[in-house]
Formats: sequence, structure tokens, C-alpha cells
Amino acid sequence: MKEFESLLESTSEYIILLDTRLGLLKKIVNAGQKAGKKVLIHVDLVQGLKADDYGMEFLGREVKPDGVISTRSTVIQRAKKYELITVQRLFLIDSQAIEHNVQIIKKAQPDYVEVLPGILPGMIQEVKDRLGVPVIAGGLIRTMEEVDEAIQSGASAVTTSRTELWKF
Repeated sequence: MKEFESLLESTSEYIILLDTRLGLLKKIVNAGQKAGKKVLIHVDLVQGLKADDYGMEFLGREVKPDGVISTRSTVIQRAKKYELITVQRLFLIDSQAIEHNVQIIKKAQPDYVEVLPGILPGMIQEVKDRLGVPVIAGGLIRTMEEVDEAIQSGASAVTTSRTELWKF
């Protein structure tokens, strides 16, 4: 919560909740939105939430975040019913996994794709070109130089839990 409070005061337009509990979601989302932030929830990491139709209905109607993040295309499709911003995570494990996930992502049509790890500049541009959606670089980004390199490689944004990189 200490980091959350500093985000509320930051110039960042977005807040991404990666690891939280179901009971805190609505309060946190409301606080973020009251501060003028867009709040996205990583659905796969909310303790106590099942990302089925009913779980997404609860998020869309009760919690009302601005968007969701997930590795699962079913979550992306369900979130679209509630007009939420959708971000699908793509882990760059190997060529076969990338090929498989590119096909799944094309069908789900998220608003953004988050590429992990985000320190592979060549892959950022390739994914952006292949999918035709904005790419977010995330994972293992530890320095401002890596942030700059990701942006120069075509990333629309960068996600990081390194608080020293939140002030740019």
C-alpha cells in the first residue's frame, strides 16, 4: 500500500495491480480512479477471484476497473463484454510458444499485448508488426536505459515494479 500511495501522487496515468486480494479490489480501484488514474487489474494474480464468467461479471459490474491484464484469451474476451481495456501477456519462451500464442492473441484481439521479458528489443518490434496492436514491454526491466531501449524499439509503454523507474 505504501507503493500504491506513491503511485497516486505520481504523474503516471495508469496503475496496474499485480498481486492483491479480492476483498481489497474495489477500494483500491476507487482510490486510483478518484486520483485520476486508470486502474488495470492483473486478473490471474488476484487472490480469491476465479476468472470465469461470474468472476468477470463481478469485476465488470461491481469493481469497475478501467482494464484487465491476463495471459488467458478467455479472460480477454470476457472483459470485452464490459468494455474494459484488455492487455494480453505474451511470454517470450521460445519460437514455438511465440507462434502458438500469436495465433491465440490474433483471435482474442486485445487492445494491447504485454511482452515479457521486455528487454528483448528485436522481439518488441516483431510482435508489434505481427499483431498490429500496441506493445507494452514488461518483466526484467531494471534500468532507465532498458526503459529507453524498449520505447525506442516500438513499445508504447513499459511496466516495472522497480519504484525508482516510476519517476520519469
